[in-house]
Amino acid sequence: MASVRAQYTVQVERSGSWWAIMVPELRGVYSQSRTLAGVEPMVREAISLFLDVPEDSFDVAAVKVLDPATEDAIRAAAEARKAAAERQREATARTREAVVALRRRGLPQRDIGRMVGISHQRVAQLLASATKG
Repeated sequence: MASVRAQYTVQVERSGSWWAIMVPELRGVYSQSRTLAGVEPMVREAISLFLDVPEDSFDVAAVKVLDPATEDAIRAAAEARKAAAERQREATARTREAVVALRRRGLPQRDIGRMVGISHQRVAQLLASATKG
């Protein structure tokens, strides 16, 4: 039976020009980092020293504590990026359909590119991907 790795929740909150780090499950474990990228190494070191265990013997899950308006802005940005990616996939599929239809009419790639508003190289890529699928 595999052993279950300990996981610690890490609360990260901006404090001046630093990120303040706290591990609620381990009373007294605090640290700080200038950057979010530095949070995990700092908290791993702090937990490791506190528990006298190797830094890679447990998991950490960071929770950034921000005000609700900022959380909403971050969530809205992520949703907008997701919607934009979906629209981009749709645009690519429709462009591929147009490129294939124009090619079937015997048009050269350069003319297709001009008509559709993309480079002739992109036309070649779309035609190649259409024949694969």
